[in-house]
Amino acid sequence: MADVPMDSPPPRGRRGQGWLNRLAASPGFQRWAARFPFTRRHVRAEGEAIFDLVAGFAHSQVLRALIELDLLVFLRDDALPARTIAARLSMPEDRAEILLRAGVALGLLRLKGGRYQTSTRGAALLGVPGLPQMIRHHEILYRDLSDPVAFFRGDTETELARFWPYVFGAGTGASPDEAARYSQLMADSQGLVAQDALDQIDLRRVDHLMDVGGGTGVFLSQVAAAAPALDLTLFDLPQVMPAARDALAQAGLADRITLAEGSFKTDPLPGGADAISLIRVLYDHDDAQVAQLLSKCFDALPKGGRLIISEPMTGGEAPHRAGDVYFALYCMAMRTGRARSQHRIAGLAQAAGFIQPATPRARRPFVTSTVLATRP
Repeated sequence: MADVPMDSPPPRGRRGQGWLNRLAASPGFQRWAARFPFTRRHVRAEGEAIFDLVAGFAHSQVLRALIELDLLVFLRDDALPARTIAARLSMPEDRAEILLRAGVALGLLRLKGGRYQTSTRGAALLGVPGLPQMIRHHEILYRDLSDPVAFFRGDTETELARFWPYVFGAGTGASPDEAARYSQLMADSQGLVAQDALDQIDLRRVDHLMDVGGGTGVFLSQVAAAAPALDLTLFDLPQVMPAARDALAQAGLADRITLAEGSFKTDPLPGGADAISLIRVLYDHDDAQVAQLLSKCFDALPKGGRLIISEPMTGGEAPHRAGDVYFALYCMAMRTGRARSQHRIAGLAQAAGFIQPATPRARRPFVTSTVLATRP
């Protein structure tokens, strides 16, 4: 659809929304609607949603404090009074109680009989692999977003871009320590992504799967358990291989998974596999790099070979918070890639020569979504 000049009249189909917007913005109408029996429940819900947006930055900092102080772990098994908790934190009791009550308000703690304990939601948060570590890591993103207008205009030299030299270097500048730091942070949460991706993939007609950019082999470890007869290859940078060997040896998979060193930016992909997986790879890179990688996948696969792409994606025509807020901003701060919709990724795969792209419905879009395609 062509862009509509900002000073042009709205298309006929949008006039109704404009009228509704003007009505909703009227303080008088808001007062009336808040009292009217048939609208007051909706008005209250909308008001609470708006206030959550206004106060969201405070919510995220309460979450970070609870994680940094290990309060969800400390209070997981026992309910304790604020005085005991404050002493453990070396914090004034009145300030500790404000933090604790905020945790209750966010649903991460529960309060009963003057004692605080981790709630079921708080315990579930602890059970998500890598999530507490990612919350700690958010301090970098907070700094990058301190001036959001400059950030969206592209005027911010983001710290996250410097944090990921692994992505920039792609084998030419990343040290083993830097590569290990990246791989560990990704591996901590990769298990959850692997589980959801495998729920959407049928591997029964696959003989040999190569995971490109596979890090320390978390995804292939899950595949090895789900498909014991499958031949498996992990392709990643030479700097990643020591950590991958250690991880696979600890998992008892050293003889099961073949390691292939190389950079998909500069090297062709090894042949021999009839399926290639890209798990949380594309959103690290711009469209030109993605097109080049998909073309290399096409060249490496035989006729009928399958391409598997799984990563957090945007909602396309129906934007959602996980993909279009969190992951979109995170990728923008990294300055190397972007979050894309299933439809956009399917289109890039088709441009590389793949056919029959499928976009199965994600079980948990905030974890990952999947695109499947076939080499003709």
